[in-house]
Amino acid sequence: MARGLDPASSLTGRFITVSHENVTPAATTAARTLFRAALGGVLVAHGSQKLFGWFGGGGIEETSKGMDAMGFRPAKTSAMLAGLGEAGAGLALALGFATPAAGAAAATTMGVAASVHAPNGFFAMDGGLEYPAVLGLAATSFAIGGPGRVSLDALTGHVLDRPWMRAVAVTAIPVAIGVQIYRRRQALAADQTPASSSAPADDASPLPA
Repeated sequence: MARGLDPASSLTGRFITVSHENVTPAATTAARTLFRAALGGVLVAHGSQKLFGWFGGGGIEETSKGMDAMGFRPAKTSAMLAGLGEAGAGLALALGFATPAAGAAAATTMGVAASVHAPNGFFAMDGGLEYPAVLGLAATSFAIGGPGRVSLDALTGHVLDRPWMRAVAVTAIPVAIGVQIYRRRQALAADQTPASSSAPADDASPLPA
């Protein structure tokens, strides 16, 4: 054994080297790109159902009816925002463009959707929040960590992917979700309040003299 060489530190150094070699930058980039593209594709498909009626969706009119029933008012505007929050943000995520804003928009849309499913519990098979919550967390992770090297943001010098933009986007997500949940609850509460009806006045005709 070489003089002055600590066996423990040598062994630790070897393990650290092996650990670093197990995950190469190319593999990390490929994994991030694949996951981002898949997430964006799923969101685009769901948004297209709402906006255009593609893939068996109901389009704006049917989506508006569902939004109204769930307490999102005005219903048509809510339907369009939900569709754009999925399709538009999903496309931007898939391309890795304006990733903080895209991730925040998708995460907000999915967070609101998760709040609607929350009364049914967690699991998707019971109508729970599992599916939209996972999509929302995935979108948030890209808003925090960025799109990676293979992206339009990287190609354009991260003009729309600055560190401060990521911080603002992540901060805005819970605020936007909270506002939408509050507005929905207010609308549903108003639906449960019976309309005040005034009794019609008696139309008493004068007695004949």
